[in-house]
Amino acid sequence: MFLKRTFPVNCYLVEEDQELTLIDAALPYSAKKILRTAKEIGKPITKVILTHGHGDHVGSLDHVKELLPNVTVYISKRDAKLLAGDRALESDEPQTPIRGGVPKGIKTKPDVLIQEGDQIGSLIAISTPGHTPGSMSFFDARTNAMIVGDAFQIRGGIAVAGQMRWAFPFPAMATWNKELALESARKIEAYDPSCLAVGHGKPLMNPLNQIRHAINKAEKNIQKID
Repeated sequence: MFLKRTFPVNCYLVEEDQELTLIDAALPYSAKKILRTAKEIGKPITKVILTHGHGDHVGSLDHVKELLPNVTVYISKRDAKLLAGDRALESDEPQTPIRGGVPKGIKTKPDVLIQEGDQIGSLIAISTPGHTPGSMSFFDARTNAMIVGDAFQIRGGIAVAGQMRWAFPFPAMATWNKELALESARKIEAYDPSCLAVGHGKPLMNPLNQIRHAINKAEKNIQKID
């Protein structure tokens, strides 16, 4: 976790038998700490998976790639456009503006464009759009842990993407489409994860009741708007 007090940003190292998979690349100065942690674990990072294309999740990607030139980089086909700095919407998407910090000047190009159901080591890719059009979550088939990027936040109180928590408003302010975010939250709920690991806030163990509470609150808020 980086900037614990003001703007906590998480990335995760998922341990496989012989290697590590890095999920998200945090803020621009994070690379050395990420590599130092991997060294403490004693396994090489061979893959970098990005949950979505916002700057606080891809910030150190170029530096990680520079230090580990052989890593394979994964992102959804849709959010590969965001990674390249392209905010344009596709014709079949809700025409609400993409929000949040879309990076500028990222040099690293993804090696693999992932989609629903792809398996990367022990992780299964799940399409969870809403925070961004191409947001993805990753379900660990061994432990039932779910790494969801910003599909939920825990910092400031658990919430579905797009639902304001004034103690930490930034994920809501950066969410593209609240309705799709709610659908994705329900999809995550159906997996009954043993752990909910998010981009902002500490991982939550046995989270199902709190996930349901957050979903119920989001449903009521969206109904009020409608």
